Amino acid sequence: MTTLTEQTAPAYTSQSRWNVERPRVLVACCSDGRLQEAIDEFLQNHLHIRDYDRFYAPGGPAALTPGGDEFLRATQYRDDLAFLIRVHKVEELLLIFHGAALDGPAEATCAHYHRVLPGASAAAVREQQFHDLADLQMYLSGLRLTARVRAYRAEVMANRQVQFVPMSL
Repeated sequence: MTTLTEQTAPAYTSQSRWNVERPRVLVACCSDGRLQEAIDEFLQNHLHIRDYDRFYAPGGPAALTPGGDEFLRATQYRDDLAFLIRVHKVEELLLIFHGAALDGPAEATCAHYHRVLPGASAAAVREQQFHDLADLQMYLSGLRLTARVRAYRAEVMANRQVQFVPMSL
């Protein structure tokens, strides 16, 4: 068994240096790695955001909404999000939901919604995401944030391309 003090491979030294300045943008999105390249591309090429703090959790913004058995989990995630916003002096919060577009592959549906809405259609998941966003809007307004909040839905289309659709707050 390998212990923490044993090294099995040589250390790697990054060419990038630690940045003294904190990013002022926080992105809350799902930890689903299948979307990460598309999300990075969207942030960099469309919103022109290169440096940002990450709040990755199963379900992304949906993890912040209590429902059914998810109350304690959502409460902890909300506390963590509020902490990051306050301590990192976040100026902009981006909420990125994801799922299949109406013509998209069913397997692109966020696993969080498979857990809380078993058997739900892509349309039902999409509708729930708008309800979750409304719940988050009420929660965030109670925090009296000075940060700008924007929400998007990363929709996986039939051809597996990802489109980022703004969601109204």
